[in-house]
Amino acid sequence: MKRNAPSQRSLLHKLVLAPYSIWAALFILVPLAFVAYYAFTDSDFNFTFENISRFFTATSTISDGESTREVYTYLLIFARSLKLAVISTFICLLMGYPMAYIMSRASSRTQKVLVTLIMIPMWMNFLIRTYAWMTILQDTGILNGLLGFIGLGPVHIIGTESAVVIGMVYDYFPYMILPIYSVMAKMDVKLIEAARDLGCNGFGVLRRVIWPLSLPGVISGVIMVLIPSISTFYISQKLGNGKFYLIGDAIEGQYVANNLHFAAAIAFILMVILLVCMAFMQRYANKKAVAA
Repeated sequence: MKRNAPSQRSLLHKLVLAPYSIWAALFILVPLAFVAYYAFTDSDFNFTFENISRFFTATSTISDGESTREVYTYLLIFARSLKLAVISTFICLLMGYPMAYIMSRASSRTQKVLVTLIMIPMWMNFLIRTYAWMTILQDTGILNGLLGFIGLGPVHIIGTESAVVIGMVYDYFPYMILPIYSVMAKMDVKLIEAARDLGCNGFGVLRRVIWPLSLPGVISGVIMVLIPSISTFYISQKLGNGKFYLIGDAIEGQYVANNLHFAAAIAFILMVILLVCMAFMQRYANKKAVAA
């Protein structure tokens, strides 16, 4: 009976994982296979690299009034998307890390209240939240009304990159703070106390103990914020007034124009780039964990 116990647990483990495996195959692997298939085929479904090469070679002319120059269209769009996504991710990390630490050190009841407050905005529709920020940031909106009341005057924010970053930070901030909090909440307080007893100051405890132990949560949070920030399109359309064409807008535009194969190629390239970045980040986290 004892010899059969491991095999029985293994069978039970497989049965428990079976629904998730089926779900992952149907709704993750199969759609990704279709994206790859469309990316490497033309309108007649013949194999081609044209869609992939078009992303890297397509150019457009930009004029600054005195001169004109050729730029790589989609590479420029990707660079702009990456810039705004990195800024948004950095702001989320800068605000979310200390907040996650405060939450993890609070009482159990306070933790539940704070988690609920962070989760509440996620219960609302994404479009409604974005429209709400349009009302707040527009020239005659709530924010400018408040600034005018205290004598700071109106500030033009809507239709700028700052407005797009604000929308990204607001919409994806919970995805940063919750993974970090979940890791910090399991952190052994005795390790922090031991570091202080051994002479570490507050910064030393943060650098040598808290940061290495919380790094898996940080990596998860960065990935969960960076990926949707790069591929977003609704935030840039509404808060940016359509002035900032991001990679998500490019995919949506090609889809609307029924250029499904090129839209799939852009999505495929973006997916590969993000997977490579995730692999490097995970490798960095593993090295830090081993060093700690």
